Amino acid sequence: MVTKIRNQKAISSFGKRVKALRKEKGLSQYQLAFEADIDRSQVISIENGKLNTTISTIYALAAALDVKPKDLLEN
Repeated sequence: MVTKIRNQKAISSFGKRVKALRKEKGLSQYQLAFEADIDRSQVISIENGKLNTTISTIYALAAALDVKPKDLLEN
């Protein structure tokens, strides 16, 4: 079964926001992955808008970036 991505624009926007905040905090992709306890390849896929991530990962990224989860979803 193939799952259709429902809102590619939102996924891309989320990835760009994660990347901007990561750079603003002076973190590498490796450091963010370590702090969020996720794989670096997952960070890359998220930042490139290739991965529709889970709610738990959103919370982990927010904690690692020291922001609220809603801050990652804002355009």
